[in-house]
Amino acid sequence: MTDEELVRNIVKNNNMMLFAILYDRYSQVIYNKCYGFAKSPAEAEDLTQDVFLMLFVKLGSFQGRSKFSSWVYSFTYNFCVNYVNRNKGRKISDKSDSIADDPNKLGEQIDDDSILEMRSVKLKKALDLIDPEDKSILLLKYQDDVTIKELAVLMEIGESAVKMRLKRAKARIAELYNKIP
Repeated sequence: MTDEELVRNIVKNNNMMLFAILYDRYSQVIYNKCYGFAKSPAEAEDLTQDVFLMLFVKLGSFQGRSKFSSWVYSFTYNFCVNYVNRNKGRKISDKSDSIADDPNKLGEQIDDDSILEMRSVKLKKALDLIDPEDKSILLLKYQDDVTIKELAVLMEIGESAVKMRLKRAKARIAELYNKIP
């Protein structure tokens, strides 16, 4: 059964067993997207559950103008952006290890992988400092490989607007990245 057929049957019969099929199909994708916004695996799991609860409630609003997978992706993206905006004042904890954070590692010889990890840590810090909307569009484009056309559909804006937002977000992240020691 296709996603769209499942949705029609779930909405028509309020069938939780069919919803479980959608959960199995999309739980990992939604978790991965939530993890990009969350500060820990536990927070990502909570967000994933919240997304699925809201999906079940809002499933009737799916109109079939796009693929269900695109609608779910957009729904998750918007849910996570709203979550981050509501919780802007929360304390940010870094999920990654920095060589400088562990005094035992300072004396060890630094290899190429360590250098790449240091860059990764710096990029994660910069991503935590930019606006959630900028972070989202950058992660969608460069982490999730979403095309410009798909971004335009997800964000309900034109392709040229997507390109401009990407350009501005890249400029902001580059500026912040260069300011981080």
